[in-house]
Amino acid sequence: MKVAASVESLWQYIQSLSLSERNRKWLATKLLENNYAKEDESEFISKDEILAGIDNGLKELAERKRTGRKAKTLEELIHEL
Repeated sequence: MKVAASVESLWQYIQSLSLSERNRKWLATKLLENNYAKEDESEFISKDEILAGIDNGLKELAERKRTGRKAKTLEELIHEL
């Protein structure tokens, strides 16, 4: 895989550098910071949010059934995104 080869090349380059202990610690810290930042940016939906979404969907479905309104098509939903 091209990405794996690029990462391997990068790793070999980093290993070839003569870094001081201070620089190695700095690099390790930066690598970990990026990893944690990506995890923090991930969006998690709580159980309550999921249940609220299901509840709203069921209420909307019941309202559509009661009023006879048609639901949006998949294409219409995609265009909203």
